[in-house]
Amino acid sequence: MRTLIPAMALSGMACLVLSSSAASQTPAQGADAAAGQQAFNNACRTCHTVKEGDNRQGPNLHRIMGRKAGSLPDYGYSSAMKEAGFAWDADKLERFMANADAVVPGNTMKPYGGLASADDRAKIIAYLQSGTAGQ
Repeated sequence: MRTLIPAMALSGMACLVLSSSAASQTPAQGADAAAGQQAFNNACRTCHTVKEGDNRQGPNLHRIMGRKAGSLPDYGYSSAMKEAGFAWDADKLERFMANADAVVPGNTMKPYGGLASADDRAKIIAYLQSGTAGQ
């Protein structure tokens, strides 16, 4: 006699397997995309978007990681940003969000005074790295 496993039990097992594999992700990979998007919306969306080609008061941040600072061809960066001489990575972006003037003196992100919450900075960086930003 064969025993059949109901489909609901199988789908529950699949969820268990998927959730246990998600638990093995690094903190940056496992960051809650919704929380990151919310932090981005609260702190950055007034001037920036993550949609490619959609520049506003600030340049779009679509695929910012690895991009050379001040390099989007269709945005009018300050000379300080154009001459910054680095590519954005998580560390540089974290420090810039905390204190833009310390990272790029003479930038034009005024009146932005920095994002005090290290937790919010981490959420925003995870969101920008997630691949969901700009979709």
